[in-house]
Amino acid sequence: WGHRISHFLWRINLKLIARIHSNLLRSATGIEIHPAAKIGRRFFIDHGMGVVIGATAVVGDDVMIYHDVTLGARGIGSGKRHPTIGNNVVIGAGARVLGDIKVGEGAKISANMVVTKEVPAKTSVDSSEFFVI
Repeated sequence: WGHRISHFLWRINLKLIARIHSNLLRSATGIEIHPAAKIGRRFFIDHGMGVVIGATAVVGDDVMIYHDVTLGARGIGSGKRHPTIGNNVVIGAGARVLGDIKVGEGAKISANMVVTKEVPAKTSVDSSEFFVI
């Protein structure tokens, strides 16, 4: 709920207030979600300490992520720099999903994976099947 307030403030161009609100939430929860990130319905973070979601990230509906997950950029340029996560995706603890890539609907990313390339829908990403760096 907290991110939805920050995102609303960001969208109505109260960006400084949105950032202050977002930073207060991060201090209280250990979860850092940039106010510009677009988060779908029924998004669930289980044990959220260390979660980071960047400014241009898009997260679909019914997504579940575990602690210490980063949806981050691979550079500091302008434009879309963060991943787009499809609906019904599960991302395991410690995973890093980096860059302007898409994770398809229903995909599962195992714990501690580093993903820098597209993940097709309904794919399981783990070190034995689909290790992507």
